[in-house]
Amino acid sequence: MLTLYRVFLYLCLPVFLARLLFKGLQNPKYLDRIRQRMGFLTIKPEAKGIWVHAVSMGEVNAAAPLVQRLLSAKPNASVTITTMTPTGSERVGKLFGDRVSHCYLPYDYPGAARRFLKTVEPDLAIVMETEIWPNFIHACHKKSIPMVYANVRLSRRSHRGYRRFKKLIASTLQKIDLFAVQAKPDAKRLIRLGANPSSVHVTGSIKFDISIPPSVGEAAQAVRRNLGWDRPVWVAGSTHQGEESLILEAFESIRREHRNALLVLVPRHPERFTTVFRLCTRMGFTTALRSESLGDIDSDTQVYLGDTMGELQLLIAASDAAFIGGSLVPVGGHNVLEACAASVPVVFGPHMFNFSEISEMVLQQGAGLQALDPQDLSDVVGRWFDDPLLRTRYGTAGLELVESNKGALDRVESLIEQMNPRPIN
Repeated sequence: MLTLYRVFLYLCLPVFLARLLFKGLQNPKYLDRIRQRMGFLTIKPEAKGIWVHAVSMGEVNAAAPLVQRLLSAKPNASVTITTMTPTGSERVGKLFGDRVSHCYLPYDYPGAARRFLKTVEPDLAIVMETEIWPNFIHACHKKSIPMVYANVRLSRRSHRGYRRFKKLIASTLQKIDLFAVQAKPDAKRLIRLGANPSSVHVTGSIKFDISIPPSVGEAAQAVRRNLGWDRPVWVAGSTHQGEESLILEAFESIRREHRNALLVLVPRHPERFTTVFRLCTRMGFTTALRSESLGDIDSDTQVYLGDTMGELQLLIAASDAAFIGGSLVPVGGHNVLEACAASVPVVFGPHMFNFSEISEMVLQQGAGLQALDPQDLSDVVGRWFDDPLLRTRYGTAGLELVESNKGALDRVESLIEQMNPRPIN
């Protein structure tokens, strides 16, 4: 099966390159360091270090606490972080600077995997969440490089997709030394796909090991002063194509009761900033760009477009309520815990299958609500605008949810220590 997979990959190479070129036309940063995509690296970290893979910005944020511990516990060890997207790359630079090496993870071709491992020479590989690359996993196994999959979640949808290639996936999963999964359903699905039960451990989600640094809280106060203390503000973050029009529809309804309300709109992908700005103006909203309006904004501004990178947590903390995107359209949702950690009530749409466990916990804890459509969304946000005590109750419940579920990072760290002869502590 591995041979057939490799043949398929080579046949698909023109498609992959065409897709990369298309993305590059939308965002030229996709074409930066293009040779890295085939394993020709320009970095040369010290051998016997740690390699951490995090696909994009969300996974980098999830990996950040673990990487910080690695850097503190093993200050002399090199850490290499790979991503697949420019947003992930920029986030690595912002969080860690020159304390880590960074490059794009090459495509999963045998030669590219060998070149990457020969250059980086990791002593330990940690992959965040669930990116199953058979050739990379096979190459690590062949070189006896311990491989850890951390913060793993496997939705029903992904499980169904992998089942179509169960023989290949099973033989691949059996080469992975440790799975630290978020919840029991994730563990059961992995084992059904062929993972060794002894390698699968339920540790909870590292995403709960989040806290808002005092500096962010102070900066959020400054941002809120610029937005206006005397007007209700809600943020819609990590939004996707087809979702912004629904959010703006809900906002129009909210403004019937709250004429001075402000929507802070933060699209997930930077290449869509211009498109979303045009949508806002076309629908008649007075719109300001954060990149051009870092100071006070005009009182007649209705939509504040967050077209800067890495500021969603800050903008959430500066708002009265938060909507988390990818959930009004069938993307699968995004992490709602940044809002909970900031004591901001959170609402999300019906499509949360990538965060089903966490979203259920948020609902059960009374930390947030689910909206089925734009009318639902406007009703929820409108009620929170009307009732500060209700907002506080939801926000407090969110913070309590985060605080009571911390500890996954400690459990992952302990498991890595048990399998790695050179502990990270």
